[in-house]
Amino acid sequence: MAATSTAGAGATLMPLLIQLLRGASDLASVSATHAKLLKLGAATSVASSNHLLAAYCRCGSTALARHLFDGMLDRNVVSWTALMSGYASTGRPRAAVALLRAMARSGVPPNAFTFSTAASACARLAHACLGRQVHARAEVAGYACDNVVATALVDMYGKAGSVPDARAVFDAMPATARNAVSWASMLSVYAQNALGHDAIQLFAEFITNGEDMALNHFMLSSVVNACAGVGRLSIGKCVHGMVLRHGHEDNDVIAVALVDMYSKCGCYEYSKKVFDRIKRPSVIPYTSIIVATAKYGLGRCALALFSDMVDRGVQPNSVTLLGVLHACSHSGLVDTGLQLLRSMRSKYGIDPCASHYTCAVDMLGRAGQLEAAFELADEAQVDGNDALMLWSSLLSACRNHKRLDLATMAGQKASEFTQDVAGALVVMSNAYASAGQADDAAAVWSNMRRRGIRKDPGCSWIEIKDIPYVFYAGVVSPADERAGEVMLLLDELVIKMREKGYKGRIGSARVFDADDEEDGDHHEEGRGVMVGVHSEMLALGLGLLMIPKGMAIRVMKNLRMCCDCHEAFKLISGIVEREFVVRDLNRFHHFRMGSCSCNDYW
Repeated sequence: MAATSTAGAGATLMPLLIQLLRGASDLASVSATHAKLLKLGAATSVASSNHLLAAYCRCGSTALARHLFDGMLDRNVVSWTALMSGYASTGRPRAAVALLRAMARSGVPPNAFTFSTAASACARLAHACLGRQVHARAEVAGYACDNVVATALVDMYGKAGSVPDARAVFDAMPATARNAVSWASMLSVYAQNALGHDAIQLFAEFITNGEDMALNHFMLSSVVNACAGVGRLSIGKCVHGMVLRHGHEDNDVIAVALVDMYSKCGCYEYSKKVFDRIKRPSVIPYTSIIVATAKYGLGRCALALFSDMVDRGVQPNSVTLLGVLHACSHSGLVDTGLQLLRSMRSKYGIDPCASHYTCAVDMLGRAGQLEAAFELADEAQVDGNDALMLWSSLLSACRNHKRLDLATMAGQKASEFTQDVAGALVVMSNAYASAGQADDAAAVWSNMRRRGIRKDPGCSWIEIKDIPYVFYAGVVSPADERAGEVMLLLDELVIKMREKGYKGRIGSARVFDADDEEDGDHHEEGRGVMVGVHSEMLALGLGLLMIPKGMAIRVMKNLRMCCDCHEAFKLISGIVEREFVVRDLNRFHHFRMGSCSCNDYW
């Protein structure tokens, strides 16, 4: 009779205890429920053990989960997958993948959720080789084309930098199996790997082939980020319109992406408007607008935003403080920047990292305080790529301030590295050339050739009627049939600039591409290569021809704008009475009526 009563009570309590496990979020509650299940003699069933496993993992206690797992007499696919998920979510992805191999030896066949969990673990490791092993197992088991598994594999390959593999998995998915999450995952892969044009093209495919799938905020934020990366303002505006039509304007992730996109496309006013509409901005929106403000050289505005953020009780993070330092650097606020660097730990509990020191060194270098910059560089005690960035920044400052002695010292430090050193060596060569030491400049180039070091070419691009035109130094051919007009216009502008005292050189001598010579196009006006003309000048020339008056001309550049081009843009803005916006490697330049927003401090 007693046994029957106990069994009846157990049957009644079991659903309640399982419900408690599902809702438990702290270890004490899970342990108490586990104890009750043990008293009822119900803790050894596979179903109860699986609920306990999931609850322990949800609380982050994988050690207790593993102890329970090891004591289970019978395990099914849910048991293995629950523990695997626990390892992945608590920062032990290798242990999660190891479980997949052990599972195969145990004879329990994995399911789609098992493979997707293993793929997600590999994504956390950014380990393509390990991910391919999971992919191969999924193929053998027949789950590789499953929507959940394939989407996880796409994400894994993307985070490991294997974009072609991610696209291959995406393309192999049956069209009927793809959903909005699958498309968003592939878009995110392109955006995260700086393949903005591919992301935009894929988004266009989705709009065409996505049938009645709803746009989600992950997809929209990825496309906006892609537009920011490649400076596609018109498409970014179209996507913003979609955000508004689909009711995502209050989503913080999209809002931050829009702040970033507008700022990187040269529309700071729009960027600020988007930020101002965020009801309760957290640290991420604040950081985004502070960084944007810094890139426009609006140092005091950035400091005001930072002050407002702190007054609202929003705790800054390391990137926020880096943005404020960047603002000080590009506005000449040296004392304010150094005070922030020295008080980061005491005021905000954040230790300065290599990036903060590099930015502070850059700030001192721009201000011409080179000796102080050298002292701070030595104090930083950074190594690896961080040290290369620091000494490269200092080298550039020494060259700009014509301190060849210090440039040589910084150049020696930078040349000790074996990777990504091309930019620093080119600056060193230019420093020697500026000082009239042609032999030393040539020796730097000889050293680069001997070591097999090649510098990525500089380029600039301009978007006209939704089409990007990409120019490289000296190559006018991207202008197609208007190349001749671009050349003539630049020649005319040089004459007018000379009349105003311009002493720089944009070049006018021409040679022809090999393809042009073979085709016999030697005398086609404007074809081929214009020696000495920087890419931003060519982009500007085409913009002046094709963008109507009254509209700003926006040029993007992957390197720092040189002094000659900067002076030329100022003069041309006054000559043609047009507004130009240039985004270079470091900041934005807003040219209007013969002056620049940077006040020649960049």
